[in-house]
Amino acid sequence: MDQRTTRLRHVAATSLRTGALLAWLFIAPVLRAATLDPSELPRVQAATFEVVIPKPVNDPLTYERPLPFDQLPFQQRNDKYYSVGTAFALGDNHFVTAGHVLSLGIDNLMGEPALRDASGHVFAIDTVTRFSLQQDFVEFTLKDPPKVTPLEPNTHASMNDVVYAVGNALGTGIVIRDGLYTSQTPEEEDGRWQWMRFSAAASPGNSGGPLLDKDGKVIGVVLMKSPDENLNYALPIDLVLKAPANLAVADTRGLYQLDVIDSKQSGRFKTEFALPKSFADFSTAFQKAYNASADQQLHDLLVENVTTMFPKGPGSSRLLHTGSNLDTFPTLLHRGSNGIWVIAGTNETKSSLAHNGYVAKAVVGSQLMFHMRKPDDVTSKQLYGDSKLFMDLLLKAAPLQRHVGAEQVKVTSLGKPSVERQFTDAYQRRWQVREWPIAYDNSVLIAFLLPVPDGYAAMMRIAPAKNEHEEMGDLKALTDFTYLAYSGTLAQWKEYLANTDLLPAVLSDIAIRFDYGNDFHYRSRRLGFAYTPDLQKIDQNSELVLGMSYFEDHGKVVWDVSNVVVKSNIDNAEQISFNRHIAPSEDLDDSYRNSWGKIVQRSHPDDGVPYSENDMTYIGTVGGTQVSAPAQPGVLYTAFYGVDGPRPQDTMKGKLDLLMKDVQISEH
Repeated sequence: MDQRTTRLRHVAATSLRTGALLAWLFIAPVLRAATLDPSELPRVQAATFEVVIPKPVNDPLTYERPLPFDQLPFQQRNDKYYSVGTAFALGDNHFVTAGHVLSLGIDNLMGEPALRDASGHVFAIDTVTRFSLQQDFVEFTLKDPPKVTPLEPNTHASMNDVVYAVGNALGTGIVIRDGLYTSQTPEEEDGRWQWMRFSAAASPGNSGGPLLDKDGKVIGVVLMKSPDENLNYALPIDLVLKAPANLAVADTRGLYQLDVIDSKQSGRFKTEFALPKSFADFSTAFQKAYNASADQQLHDLLVENVTTMFPKGPGSSRLLHTGSNLDTFPTLLHRGSNGIWVIAGTNETKSSLAHNGYVAKAVVGSQLMFHMRKPDDVTSKQLYGDSKLFMDLLLKAAPLQRHVGAEQVKVTSLGKPSVERQFTDAYQRRWQVREWPIAYDNSVLIAFLLPVPDGYAAMMRIAPAKNEHEEMGDLKALTDFTYLAYSGTLAQWKEYLANTDLLPAVLSDIAIRFDYGNDFHYRSRRLGFAYTPDLQKIDQNSELVLGMSYFEDHGKVVWDVSNVVVKSNIDNAEQISFNRHIAPSEDLDDSYRNSWGKIVQRSHPDDGVPYSENDMTYIGTVGGTQVSAPAQPGVLYTAFYGVDGPRPQDTMKGKLDLLMKDVQISEH
């Protein structure tokens, strides 16, 4: 069975993709003529059905142009259903298919699965009567069953006999193909049963069909292919018949991983519940159990790593003693193979929007991370309050394409989201959670949006609809490991700060006041400063950057401002900055102690002497009182003024004096 190593997955997680449903297996297309007794064919074909799922009737999405359905084959474009597998009658109103085929309907955005006969009649499922996730079969009844003669089982099939795979090959109707019953192989996890292996050809859509002996009796349920050779797998029909009646069981092994660490949690999805149930009730019960299992896997993974999960353990020390890198692009913290926590690197690309807007995006782990700089003609209130507007803007810069035949058509709008709520992470950052259904793909787009002064910092996933809860849990966990700086023009900051219900809690302790052309004030419980245009220009295009980082404060790790930069404009022509520095802990290497020692001693470049770097002239100093031997500080601030081009020493010293005139440092 397929076991993905990035998270707990099982065969029931198979999803609709790009306008068509992919069945479980893809078998090499070597076809051989069937030689089953012709007199048996009508009986076999009458007892074998397609499993179908209805196509979406209403599509809320908007596209750049009409979808070119005329390019699809006639049958595919005119069929009201997706053909996803095969089922067969095994008793009076008792039908069997592969568990993963029927599971496609669990929490499906399109509708419930049903059976369709060769004449096109569709039969709704009444109740699910037996189900096994690990053995991958399901038995069910129909509400208005057709009058057919069930297939007779044979529980004593002989090796090397001729067999016939019967199924809905490629969604084009029931076909029969021959081969040999070649061997048996143990179930992969614990060898709890033997799979049948056979050489009869099968195709996508054959999953759930009967494997017949030479007399047309059922010996197995066709399920999957061998990963390395042209041999296919079936579940012996004896195991279906012996399965407990009126019971659904799941007992499968899987691996769970959270993107910020390489460790994987090995666990089991194990549950059982009583049957019969309607398909809707079966789907609800299964989904509830699966969601609980996913939650438990995440919990167990975090508990297993509790002593080394950021910000705990020695691997966190470096990051807790490092100030912000001032990067506004959001990324995640990550624990490397050496146990050290670092900031995950990104390789973002940027796409422009009208009116000076843009979207920078990059894949980080399993999610798309992006920074949206809103267009100038869109206010913060509009962006944060209109989820459709936000997504329409995002789709302009990061197009979503729907594949129809050989063409790709851009989606221009997803409409309004089905979910809109707020989530507050462990560091009191307030995320807007939005979810859009993509019915044609049976998937959901989940976005975690963090309002920032110039727009949004965000992470997003597109997930199978039935995995929505699991993916949502992952993203909630990842919010605690998000790393970014807050930046914007003073005009953008003014709008942003007015959205008090969306601000991170840390900003409630920080006063940012400015009067264009007159003065600028910044005051937190750690640092305060103010200046006038005598130091540098103050207008709506001046840029304020708050570099955020994680550090320890009185025994508790907080997310707070460690760097403050104010620029006269976005071109960096003139700027001031304050940087917070922490005395290194004993476990850090000498490079941290050497850097700290230079700050303590006011060594260059913190000595008040101007210097040139990258066509800029800078002058810097250390804020606060001079350090004395009996009172070694735990925190120090450095302050810098910079301007483009060469400047006289006296001018630079005068600017530094103006900068330090109203500085107040409240921690030591």
